Amino acid sequence: MARAASPGFTLDEDKYAVATWVFQHSQPAGQGTDTLSAADARYLPLQTARGVVGVLALKLARSGLHSTPEQRRMIEAFASQTALAIERAQLAETAGQAQLLQETEKLQTALFNSISHDLRTPLASITGSLSSLLEDTLDSAIQRELLKTAHEEAQRLNRLVGHLLDMSRLEAGALKVSRQPCDVQDVIGAALQRLDGALLNRSINIELPADLPLVPLDFVLVVQALVNVLDNAAKYSPPASPIDIRAGATGEWLEIQISDRGVGIPAEDLTRVFNKFYRGQRPIPASPAAREQAELPPGTGLGLSISSGITEAHGGQILAENRPGGGTVVTLKFPLVESTISENGTQATQGN
Repeated sequence: MARAASPGFTLDEDKYAVATWVFQHSQPAGQGTDTLSAADARYLPLQTARGVVGVLALKLARSGLHSTPEQRRMIEAFASQTALAIERAQLAETAGQAQLLQETEKLQTALFNSISHDLRTPLASITGSLSSLLEDTLDSAIQRELLKTAHEEAQRLNRLVGHLLDMSRLEAGALKVSRQPCDVQDVIGAALQRLDGALLNRSINIELPADLPLVPLDFVLVVQALVNVLDNAAKYSPPASPIDIRAGATGEWLEIQISDRGVGIPAEDLTRVFNKFYRGQRPIPASPAAREQAELPPGTGLGLSISSGITEAHGGQILAENRPGGGTVVTLKFPLVESTISENGTQATQGN
């Protein structure tokens, strides 16, 4: 196939046959040569140390243009430079494919590790609890405790599987955003209700302005994004510490901030925490209690990545920063108006 051609130079069947012969035999042919000399162009193999990477066809205006040694050297030098340029492009493409393959293998390894550990752990707890209940020799208090454990681990397993499915939808481009005018207070309330068990004994401080407008959001998806951020805040902060939720309109954006009182995030990890499967180490505090809290809790490392994907699908953005005095602040930003792309490519906005 022709990768590039000058205006007026078309590659018909005869030209393609000559170019194929030159590529296969690594020899020039066509005009000014002893091989297939009836061709109306000169065909040069683009030769490198790795072999022939293409064929250069030159349609010379006058047959004598290639007759002098200087002209022949100029044509050969041009062909050599073209060959090197093509080789560099091919090497860059190969390197990119190798890097993509390496990253894919890393993700597959991380996914395997996540499944083998994070999914089997709740299964083991559920199996152990049910096995004990089948013995039928336990008093009612212990039975209730075992049932509670099995229920909690089943919920945890459901969340892990849900995260994997959500990430699969994001990567496959199957995530469809259906925006409707939403009351931000309702969105936050639904997220807190989903996490009722995980937020026991915590003080949740909510600060919302009275005049906050309705915002075009996919209610279900944004609730999921907030659930993931809140769950992460609960995991990485002391059990009785408060969590602050603030929302407000800033310029053209709705901003929802979720702040915890945990150990914070190292500066170099503030952007990486939104990567798939990334579960970086937290800073190691001085006190024993804080050190215990700094240990990584169970999880797939997908929650914040999914929240990032959902936010970006709305045309928004998500960022993390360390809270003054300790802890982490995650800010989700959503546009207050919905951006649309018309058929002619013009970007427009529609109100809520």
